Amino acid sequence: MTSDSTARPGTGVDPRTDDDEIITWWGLVIEGYHVTQAKVDAELSDRFKLAPASFDILLRLVRSPDCRLPMTRLAREAALSSGGFTKVADRLAAADLIRREPCDTDRRVTYAALTDHGRHIAEQARAAVAVILRERVLDVLGVERSGELATAMRTLRSANGDCKE
Repeated sequence: MTSDSTARPGTGVDPRTDDDEIITWWGLVIEGYHVTQAKVDAELSDRFKLAPASFDILLRLVRSPDCRLPMTRLAREAALSSGGFTKVADRLAAADLIRREPCDTDRRVTYAALTDHGRHIAEQARAAVAVILRERVLDVLGVERSGELATAMRTLRSANGDCKE
């Protein structure tokens, strides 16, 4: 029995989709992400000896203009609390991977920026992630389905999130 069987036309709800089926679909998305990300994290951790959150920060920075971002934005995009992000940033700074830079125009803003060493490590990590994702995602799904997955997730992010592309 489904609770969505009384959906009105034009609401976007397909009355043929059983409640359990849509819950299963979403569970598979979550499970597929978690097992794949765990493999990626393990391979990167073995190679670079850094925690997953550190890689996320380094990859975001190396792909950003001037290899720097405001720390509050970086924390939000990495889905870390400000305290959690501060701990990660402290470890990255102690390892000479990032430095904190004040904003010239707004004293409330502090940037996280890659050091030369951090940029080198981040570029190596980016190349390693690409190889791993080719094996773990692209080889499994193919180019078309991988692109469709990215498009679907971008659509969900736009519909449900605060982030701007």
